[in-house]
Amino acid sequence: METAAAGLVWGIDARLLAILVVSFAYLIIFTEKVNRAVIALLGAALMVVSGLLSQKQALAGIDFNTLALLIGMMIIVGITERSGLFQFVAVWGAQKVKASPRGMLAVLILVTAVFSGFLDNVTTVLLIVPVTFQITKKLGIDAYPYLVAEIFASNIGGTATLIGDPPNILIGSALDLTFMDFVKVLSPIVAVVIAVLILAFDLVWKNKLTTTLRRRVAVMKMNPAASITDKRLLVKSLGVLALVITAFVFAHDLFLDNGTIALTGAALLLLLYSLPMGHEREDKIEEIFRVVDWTTIFFFVGLFVMVYGLEVTGILKLLGTKFIELTGGSVEAMMYVILGSSAVLSSAIDNIPFVATMIPMIKSMEEAVGGREAMMPVWWALSLGACFGGNGTLIGASANVVVAGLSQRHGHPISFAGFLLWSVPVMLMSVLIAGLFLYFEFG
Repeated sequence: METAAAGLVWGIDARLLAILVVSFAYLIIFTEKVNRAVIALLGAALMVVSGLLSQKQALAGIDFNTLALLIGMMIIVGITERSGLFQFVAVWGAQKVKASPRGMLAVLILVTAVFSGFLDNVTTVLLIVPVTFQITKKLGIDAYPYLVAEIFASNIGGTATLIGDPPNILIGSALDLTFMDFVKVLSPIVAVVIAVLILAFDLVWKNKLTTTLRRRVAVMKMNPAASITDKRLLVKSLGVLALVITAFVFAHDLFLDNGTIALTGAALLLLLYSLPMGHEREDKIEEIFRVVDWTTIFFFVGLFVMVYGLEVTGILKLLGTKFIELTGGSVEAMMYVILGSSAVLSSAIDNIPFVATMIPMIKSMEEAVGGREAMMPVWWALSLGACFGGNGTLIGASANVVVAGLSQRHGHPISFAGFLLWSVPVMLMSVLIAGLFLYFEFG
């Protein structure tokens, strides 16, 4: 069989064939007609079977650090969720503002944003939305503004940290960035965007967020402690979470990759969760392993191999060269183009394959513009654009779709067109603030 190195595969130019494989796979993934993990794995298999990649190259293209980080955090969150911690925080927060509908809007936005910085966005909304329905029902108010605000907060909050959103996980692993690298650069931007979001929603909805004193009293009578279903598990989970986050912060000094830290924390919490060693031990472990989103994990595996095929055949380097020519080699111009294009494209398509494709392309441009340090503004622009772009449409991020589905089942439908009235201004506001920060920091 002819190989990609020879320039031809099956009599077809290797670069053309690689583009066809990836384009066809991405097209099917975006239509959502077939499971995305299945298509990604089939695309990866075709890269190897065709000879575009050898099996050894395909394995080399898989970023196991990213996979380890995802799996480890999924296990930790899955176990912690069983303690009732997240529901406790939501109810406790509502009571801290005396069950005020306006105050509760700010609290739920903040809680969602903070949780999204440490959990994946889908898990966050799955935990917060049911509590939102419970509290708004007791207050007798419309849940719609809270649900829409939580969608935005989940995507914005996840931007602040290395582990908050898959694009950041991909970028962090590719560049060997630490947890604190993301926090130092991105958390100030996220804090300002969240503050503006709270002020905007309060300004628009304040006259409709009213309730009676009797209903507020009903919420104040809720017992947050009742949400804690397992106090021992809560202590174990908080202890391991503290260790893992501390290790993330000092990962560089500890000479540990983020994936290693996450998997070590997951293994420790699995051990603590399965104690004492009774007959239910194996069942409990199997139950937690089922919590891992294996569809997402294998989607990443296939995606890594397909993108590596584009890299090996030289397509991404060629695109990088063209991009440098387009921007005149100006890092500042690249920064703004990447920020804007990432936001727009990520609002229409899945930001994970987009970022996975952009990473090796941007890497190929680094040498021409002065190296990694000179290119960092562009990397931060990619992160901000891809994450904030998830708020652009109702299908821009998985969390959006999940909240829409839950809302439909509870009789509070969120229409695609209706969501655009909120999402487009919020996305534009977020990107504008991000652009200003990048200008003053790197311009």
